[in-house]
Amino acid sequence: MRAEATRRVALVFSLLDANGNGVLDADDFTLMSDRVVAVSPLSDQGAKDAMRAAFDRYWTTLLTELDANGDGEISFEEYTACVLTPERYHGTITEFAEALAALGDPDGDGLVERPAFLALMKAIGFEPGNIDTLFDAFAPSADDRIQASSWVEGIKDYYAPDKAGIPGDHLVAGTGV
Repeated sequence: MRAEATRRVALVFSLLDANGNGVLDADDFTLMSDRVVAVSPLSDQGAKDAMRAAFDRYWTTLLTELDANGDGEISFEEYTACVLTPERYHGTITEFAEALAALGDPDGDGLVERPAFLALMKAIGFEPGNIDTLFDAFAPSADDRIQASSWVEGIKDYYAPDKAGIPGDHLVAGTGV
């Protein structure tokens, strides 16, 4: 596993721990889903429902795959074991990535404008400066929009343990990308 992947996963774990109790639980995914959907006023109800379903699937996948003791919580060690094993997690990440990009593209033209991207990524908890740098890494058009499909691929790459030098590394301080 590449060091970059470990840093990316550690950051996501800290962001997903929305209630700050040091483990992931169902409340974290409800809180995160509520925050993300709340910054998407232009998205239709179907896109919002898909985002909530993607967060639910994310939690269900973790719970099903990792909660061996049945306590309803996932530690960082348990989380790392799952998300850095692409064959166990690919479908969940794909659903999440597609739902997030759809929220960022409320008119369905396949393009995500910077303000929508920034709002969604900030709602997740990423640092604003890092978000801007990431958006720029996706090579926005002259009218400051990126391809939704590029964002989907970028999210999937973020969870790939063998990837380095990817746009998502801009979200992690000190990666030198």
